[in-house]
Amino acid sequence: MGRTDHTPARGRDSGFLALRLPATARGAARTTRAARWAAALSVAALLGWSAVSAELHGDLRYVLGALRAGDGAGFSAAETFTHRPLFYRWFIAALDGLAFGSTGTREIVIRLAGLALCAAAGVLLHAALIRRLPRGEALLTAAMTTLALALAPRLDFLQPEWTAVLLAVVAVSAVLLIDRPWPAAAVAAVPLGLAVMMKFSTAAIALMALLVVFGTDRARAVRAAVAGAGGAVLLFLLSLAVASHEWQWVRDMPRINRTGLEAEFLRPSYLFERITTHLGDRVFVSPVLALLPGVLLLVLARVPGRRERLHRAVPALLIGLAAVGAVTVQGQWFLYHSAVLPVFAAALWGLAVARWYREFRRPPAALLTVTLLLAAWGPVSHRLPERLHGPEVGWAAAAVALGAALLDLWSVRGGSRGRGTGMFRVPVSLIALAGVACLAVTVWPGSPHQKISRADLFTTNTGYWAATEAREAEGRLLRAEIGDPDAPVLYLAFGDVVYFTGLPGQCRYPVPTFLQRVRFIEEIRELPSHDENARCLTENPAPFAVLSRSWFRPGLVDEAVRDRIAELYDCPAREEAPDRHAVLCTRR
Repeated sequence: MGRTDHTPARGRDSGFLALRLPATARGAARTTRAARWAAALSVAALLGWSAVSAELHGDLRYVLGALRAGDGAGFSAAETFTHRPLFYRWFIAALDGLAFGSTGTREIVIRLAGLALCAAAGVLLHAALIRRLPRGEALLTAAMTTLALALAPRLDFLQPEWTAVLLAVVAVSAVLLIDRPWPAAAVAAVPLGLAVMMKFSTAAIALMALLVVFGTDRARAVRAAVAGAGGAVLLFLLSLAVASHEWQWVRDMPRINRTGLEAEFLRPSYLFERITTHLGDRVFVSPVLALLPGVLLLVLARVPGRRERLHRAVPALLIGLAAVGAVTVQGQWFLYHSAVLPVFAAALWGLAVARWYREFRRPPAALLTVTLLLAAWGPVSHRLPERLHGPEVGWAAAAVALGAALLDLWSVRGGSRGRGTGMFRVPVSLIALAGVACLAVTVWPGSPHQKISRADLFTTNTGYWAATEAREAEGRLLRAEIGDPDAPVLYLAFGDVVYFTGLPGQCRYPVPTFLQRVRFIEEIRELPSHDENARCLTENPAPFAVLSRSWFRPGLVDEAVRDRIAELYDCPAREEAPDRHAVLCTRR
């Protein structure tokens, strides 16, 4: 497929990089170069700061801690339980294999590896889009997609959903980049299948990738769907073949948590309240999401013809429904379950702004203003009065963004082009930094780390860093109390305790998830994985145990497990260590 020349008839300009030359060609070139360098250096500084300061999320530390403890006990990533499917365990183990040095250094290396993957996906996406879009639209869309992944909130970064989005970007790129349709579908089948295998519920993200392609080339989307389904099945069978416990864990893992498909959770009023609260909270952590309705309107408004507009609008609506459906089905309502939505919003922002420039020679000023306001609001949102902490504020921000888009459309209702003057005659790369600033909300110390209105939880990056320091100090204390750096440990604690303690486990269940979840769902004690997890206490038990009473409460687990722990280990009474999150238990 050849590249289309989308240059306006008035003369070739620099697309994304600058507006028509306002003065001499030499002066304009200098301005454009300076703007490029300013944008590039700003983005590089933000990415560098995020790599050295953001740290990894507790869920990712859980997976890393379990894999490291399992490896110390002689179990590979394929044979260690982490509440994640095989291919995700392999992915995280591969990233961890690159790391070295202290805990902080290892996290920086892992984040840098994640950023490198984002850059690679972005390059592929740009190469694919430039074959179908004007140069400026391709560049800004790919750049915003890449930065939405690279500057994703800590609670998203390298999670299964985030990884599935990254793979979906690669899949879309392959489908649109390779000339011949069936070879393109065959290549895309690998990242599509892997996206499904990240957590199975991430099949919704693979579907969203197909919907993106469908909005561009319906025949290629159908071929990619056929190939992707086959790829997912083959990868699933491969996982069963190479990991001895995978089929057992695939059957047992969904029963650890109650799903959103249970009858009591399917009441319309309950679903409406949960969905609106989840999305409203999500805007606090990812302000770019509030721009989604507005940028979608701007993109659809510039599509010529009612029929073509419908062909773009329906896939976009289905993408939103698929994202919300995946969150709803899982029933846990964690914010990272909707990691795809901020990336989708950022990509549409890039497309909308670049297309507006191409047609009107100026930015969508109202939407750009809202973008900057969201970039300023994010880092201080927790300091505002408590009445402004509710999810309705997120919805209000989305309504304002939609109103701004309507105002921009009204401003060009006559369809006139080339009206940019005055303040708008600046390099577009600088204006594009407004979108980058909105994405970069995640990196500032005062920005939200977690927001869960139903739990009255609103924490910031500063709070998370302080909690990390406390966990690190606790891990050092536990290691000092044990004394032997190679001593195996029975962990009765969540994964971040395992991560910071850093000592090997002694069975394939370093984190006793199946034992702990009996506290919430009694039927778990009937699962094969529960029995196997319990054998960690009966077959060659470790000389030490680390107990976190806030997470693992011996009085609320299976009676046989409780009695066995009491028989084997002497744990400090709660009053002996009232300020300790985790305590050391020794063999009797």
